[in-house]
Amino acid sequence: MNARELFPAIEPYETGTLKVSALHTMFYEQVGNPKGRPALYLHGGPGIGILPGYRRFFDPSFYRTILPDQRAAGRSTPHAELRENTTWDLVEDLERLRRHLGLGPWIVMGGSWGSTLALCYAIKHPESVAGLIIRGVWLVRPFEITWLYEEGGASNVFPDEWERFRAPIDGIGASSTLEGYYGLLTGADENAKREAAKAWSRWEGAMATLVPDQVALAQADGDHLALAKARIECHYAYNKVFLESDNYILDNVARISHIPCRIVQGRHDVICPTISAWQLHKVLPKSDLRIVADGSHSPMDRGMAAELVQASEDFRSLDT
Repeated sequence: MNARELFPAIEPYETGTLKVSALHTMFYEQVGNPKGRPALYLHGGPGIGILPGYRRFFDPSFYRTILPDQRAAGRSTPHAELRENTTWDLVEDLERLRRHLGLGPWIVMGGSWGSTLALCYAIKHPESVAGLIIRGVWLVRPFEITWLYEEGGASNVFPDEWERFRAPIDGIGASSTLEGYYGLLTGADENAKREAAKAWSRWEGAMATLVPDQVALAQADGDHLALAKARIECHYAYNKVFLESDNYILDNVARISHIPCRIVQGRHDVICPTISAWQLHKVLPKSDLRIVADGSHSPMDRGMAAELVQASEDFRSLDT
């Protein structure tokens, strides 16, 4: 097996659910070697859920990879639910899952929102993390939220898609794009909610790959899962991801300074610009930053996938 290629498609050897609150049940799947080294894969969004390709970053003969659908995403229930759905709820869900499965420290991989969740989880539970592999770093500082969701940032790179994105909230008098979308996505008008969800999903989908994936964009326009993605992402961004301060992650990196960390960043990532990966790398002494020259945001871009697989191969030798 070439370490710089995705591993072959694989099906879970087990799926399960875990009741994480009176309201929420988390779905998870396990792939690979049931007795292998534990690895956790965190999807992005929040709200996207696990996709089959995410199973392919870890060698199935060596790793036991656990892939949960975070609260209200994917196959977790209730679908698209915003109540009891915060960063810290998700952090504790991951620790519940690790204990439920009887696992020791695991290697944690996540990208975009998954990088945020991985970092927050490690800060809260450093003893549970053997290593971090993160991609498309999002530290959720105000300028990062503004860059993505307000005019003057990513809108300057994708003005055509920005016009589509703004269309559902034009004329409703919102003080910001996020406020406008939050109103539509949490409102009572089901048609307006559905159209807003499709526009939100397309906006991010248009920027995710180096070359736009027209099939994926068409799916974003019609996929019913767009509702969970849009509602939950907007809920988190509107509430500044429920962190205690604007610079929470960088203010707390001392708690994870001992954890080996591989950072994979696409040079052309418009959703999560490279400056955040760079600044995180500069304050994490055990981090290794790989900037992919032809990479964008998607972990499935060839160069990005190669570096993520290489990271999982390199982390085989980490101390347990």
